[in-house]
This record gives sequence, C-alpha cells and structure tokens, in this order.
Amino acid sequence: MESLDLSVARRAPLIVPPDAFADKLDIRGDDRIDLRSLGIYPGIAGGAQGFMQVGDIVTTTTDGRPLTEIWAAYREALALYNGQRDRLLSALVFPVVEVVEDVFQGGNTVDFEEASEFGVPMGVRPEVPAYFSLGYSFKWWDIGLRFTWKFLAEKTGDEVDALNNQILEADNRNQFSEVFKQIFNNVTRVANINNQNYNVFPIYNNDSTVPPRWKNTVHVAPHQHFIASGSVTVDSGDFDTAEAHLKHHGYSWQEGSALITLVNSAQMAVIRTFRVATGSAYDFIQAETVPSWAWSTADINASLERPGAAPPASFQGLNISGRYGPWLLVEEDLIPAGYMLHFATGGSENAQNIVGIREHRNNSLRGLRLVKGQEPDYPIINSYYQRGFGTGVRQRGAAVVQQLTAGSYTIPTGMTW
Repeated sequence: MESLDLSVARRAPLIVPPDAFADKLDIRGDDRIDLRSLGIYPGIAGGAQGFMQVGDIVTTTTDGRPLTEIWAAYREALALYNGQRDRLLSALVFPVVEVVEDVFQGGNTVDFEEASEFGVPMGVRPEVPAYFSLGYSFKWWDIGLRFTWKFLAEKTGDEVDALNNQILEADNRNQFSEVFKQIFNNVTRVANINNQNYNVFPIYNNDSTVPPRWKNTVHVAPHQHFIASGSVTVDSGDFDTAEAHLKHHGYSWQEGSALITLVNSAQMAVIRTFRVATGSAYDFIQAETVPSWAWSTADINASLERPGAAPPASFQGLNISGRYGPWLLVEEDLIPAGYMLHFATGGSENAQNIVGIREHRNNSLRGLRLVKGQEPDYPIINSYYQRGFGTGVRQRGAAVVQQLTAGSYTIPTGMTW
C-alpha cells in the first residue's frame, strides 16, 4: 500500500468524501487515527480553518437584538407597508393584474326616440367604441443589503433598521419615478410579455386614436394632451385650457371628478397671485389651515370676499396649498420646474384614475417582498428585497401635462424610458 505523508496533511487541509479514509489507509480498530487532529474534516472543504460551527453562528446584533426578532419585525413592517400606498400615488393609480385591459374611456351618449305604436325601438349602437385595449409593462426590481454574519456581528439593531428604512424609501421613490415617467413621457411603448408585444399608451399624444364622443363634443384624430403653454411663465389661461381639455372628455367636478393640479414650488409662487382684479377667471384662495403669516393682503381680501371658499387643508390625504376655481393645488417638487400636471381623480386607487400599476397575477408575488437567504435558521443573512410591477395609462383623457415654453413639448429630464 502506498504510504501517506502526514506532514503534508498538516500543512494543507484536504477535501475528501466522508468514508474515503478506511479504504485508502487500511485503518482498523484501535489503530484508527484522529483525523481532526490533522486538520481534516471528512466531507468538509478546508478542515476547521475559516468555518463557523453551529455554536459560533451569529444570532444577535452587537447590542443583543436577536436576528430572528429582526426578521419577524421586517416581515410585519412590509405587510403594513404593502397595505398602504403613498397618498399622492393613490390619487394617480389603479391596481391591475392583467397584461391588457379593455378600459371604458367615457364618452358615448345615447338618446331615446319617440315610441311608435308599431314596431320595436332602435337598439343602442354607440358611434365610437368606448372601450380601448390598453397594455401594461412589467419588470422585476431588486436590491440586496448583503446581511452577512460579519456585518450583523458589528451592527446594532437600530443601524440594521435604518438600512431597512432606506430600502422602503427607495422602493417608494422607484414607484413614483415609473408612474411619473408614464405620465410625462409622450411616447407609446411596446411591452413584450411572454413573447407577445402589447402597446403601452401615454395620455393622448397626437396619435391616430379617436377619443370617444362626450355629449355634443365629437373628437377627431390626432388629439393632444401634452401641451406647450406658449410662455415660460404660468398664467391663469393655462388652467382654463387644461379644464377645457378634461371637460370635453367627461372629467369635471360636475361629473363627480376632483380636479387636481400638481405644481413645482417655482410655479406655485406665481399662481398664488392670480386674482380676478388682474384678469384671472378666479381668485386664488389659500387653504384653510395655511398659517396667517403666509397670507398676503390680497389673500385676506379674496377670503373676505368669498367667505367659506377656502379649501380644506387636505383631500384624500393630499396636502392642499389652495384652490383656483375648480382646481385643488398641490405643491410638490417631484414635479419638474416648468411643468404642470392637471388631472381628474376619483379618489384613492379609483378605477377612473390615470395610471394602471400592474402587479403579478400570483398574489404571493405582489408588493415589496423580503426574500430569505439560504440559511433556514437565520433567513435575514444574505436576504434581498424584490418587487415586480409595471405601468400603463388607463384613462387617456383624464390628464393634461403642460410645459411652460414658447416652443414645443419636450419630455422632462429623467423621464425618458
């Protein structure tokens, strides 16, 4: 039998299968060698060097908080987080799970005819189909914090919690980014789902679509809701234009929609000065809880002239800055300076909202998910976060995007696909 140089085994650990030694070394009974003393562990690469044994696995953070407790807390926090959507997003979106939906766009009207003594009444035959087939994109997004045992051994529970909160904020920001791209981008996309292409439409973008008739308004193609205002400064006429564009599709306060305008703080400063006395159709009215020091003399006079006209401080959870005619104004610097978004909403995640936000058909794959790592007893180690979703416009006539420019509409920086 070939001899084994044991000095080599002491210098370099061997990788061997569990039962290899009895046959190779012909070891029997009392002559059995203690292989662990040689740095050799049957079935384990590298022997004892560089490996954590069960008793050595990190089970708590450096301040003594159990990892299993952190994992359970994060799962509970994600359930709460997924159960509510940001209030601004909720006013803009409606949840969907289908790749393509036939969505009612409003419009079609029918009329009675005088009854005849003979014959039957004419059946309803809408002049223009009121349902459009609209597609939605879908992508998977993920991020890993790499909760290795070395990392967790050095961090406190609060430090680990802070990283989890960063993930939640990043997920919320990512959803905002995708929804706002869908609204401000005037390009029709193509989503490839299961090797089949589907059109993902923006709001009306001057394509060949003929919007459905609304009352006595008959539309033709092309039809445009991405509008260049004609000036770099916002004026009250911009609101009149936007109101007309929504109203002739059936979106107005008379029809039960709330009209919201999202503006950057740069434009909000100008809108606060709108007054009938200077040519505007309405006076701008501050929201009722705006502090008194923020009221100008013109604000006070406008309020005195129209007692009870001040809008509430919030609507469907949105912080309202004031009212201009039918429009509730929300100051939001997520809106790029020089652009305004005017839209109709039916409320939180209402079917009449502009954008469909599509999630997976499988309910267990919806929302932000915390996917466990490979270690079953300590799932937070090497875990990662994942969300799958996509967007598509559902109500093409329910919004108007205006750019304050003397030229033509251009997609804002960062809003391209």
